[in-house]
Amino acid sequence: MPQLPGTDLTVSDLCLGGNVFGWTADEPTSFALLDRFVDAVPSTQSPFVDTAEMYGNGVSEQILGRWMAERGMRDRVVVATKASPGEKEHPLSAPEIRDAAERSLRNLQVDTIDLYYAHYDDETTPLEETLTAFDELVRSGKVRHIAASNYSAKRLTEALETSERLGAARYVALQPHYNLMERPAYEAELRDVVAEHGLGSMPYFGLARGFLTGKYRAGETIDSPRAKGASQYVGEKGDRVLAALAEVADAHGTTGAAVALRWLADQPTVTAPIASGRSVDQLADLLPMLDLVLTDDERQRLTDASA
Repeated sequence: MPQLPGTDLTVSDLCLGGNVFGWTADEPTSFALLDRFVDAVPSTQSPFVDTAEMYGNGVSEQILGRWMAERGMRDRVVVATKASPGEKEHPLSAPEIRDAAERSLRNLQVDTIDLYYAHYDDETTPLEETLTAFDELVRSGKVRHIAASNYSAKRLTEALETSERLGAARYVALQPHYNLMERPAYEAELRDVVAEHGLGSMPYFGLARGFLTGKYRAGETIDSPRAKGASQYVGEKGDRVLAALAEVADAHGTTGAAVALRWLADQPTVTAPIASGRSVDQLADLLPMLDLVLTDDERQRLTDASA
């Protein structure tokens, strides 16, 4: 069972992405997705859900908040959200961070956010100011732990060194873009920083915008908001990866999506990949990853295919 390094949070092997709540999944569907996800997570783990203030301009957080309130689930779920740029001039300035956190707390109907991310780096604001503001949220009990999303290796290192110098709360995790089709950016530098500093890693786009489900292939038109993003992976490498996924999935009687997420979860430094589905059927294809066990040979086959 994954423990988020440097914290007391025990989280599920899969983090459910709340980006679809109020976007491609209406509120009743979002409630059904959350119900199905919680039912699938082993009792030894806490269902891990990720959202952000910019998803639907707060609607995603509000839906998650109403679901937790109606189901009495706050104590069972680990909630991650993010202070996002939106139209802000200095998104990670102290006043913006304070305001964003208060909005998220109201939207989520909670007293404390378990994991609070800087959604994107903000080089217009000194790291000292950003990290002091986050530290104040932690000290006040409004946030348990802080994390970074979409940071470069250089800026992540600088942020960690700044926290240490200030004696302030430090980032315990990174949310990077990482999957079987997107490896170099994370593996070249970021992975080493995460490992060296003992951070957790929660990769987003765990299924390469849906490409790794296998439904996006050359010459096929798919009705999905993600189709354009997924189509960038169609080609020789994509075919090679999908063939390897299908082979491993067939051996386990499961889905390629579950295999792709399991490969990601098994990578050094990864705590839990993030993935979402806009219907309960789509989510059902992902959930087998929770108890899927790949052999070393199977993992290597996927690693080689995606090289």
